[in-house]
Amino acid sequence: MRTATVRDLRNSFARISRWLEAGESVAVTKRGRLFAHILPAAPAKGKRGPKPDILARLRADFGDVVIPDATVDEVLREAGASHAERLS
Repeated sequence: MRTATVRDLRNSFARISRWLEAGESVAVTKRGRLFAHILPAAPAKGKRGPKPDILARLRADFGDVVIPDATVDEVLREAGASHAERLS
C-alpha cells in the first residue's frame, strides 16, 4: 500500500492515479494521521456472456434437414398473402 498526503493528491494526482491504475491501494494522510484509503476500481464486468452456437443447436434439434427452395418460396408467398389479407 502506498501512502500520499492530501497535498500530494492535490498537486501530484497524475502520479497517484498511475499507482491506482497499477492496482495499488493508497493510504491518504492529513496532518500525519490516516485520513482515507483509496482503492482501485474493480474491473468492469462484461454485460454479455459468450455467444451461443446457434448452428450447433439447430443441428442438434433438426439434424441435417434441408428445405428445398421451392418450399421456402411457397411459404413466403403464403405468408405474404395472409399478411396482405390481414392489412385490408
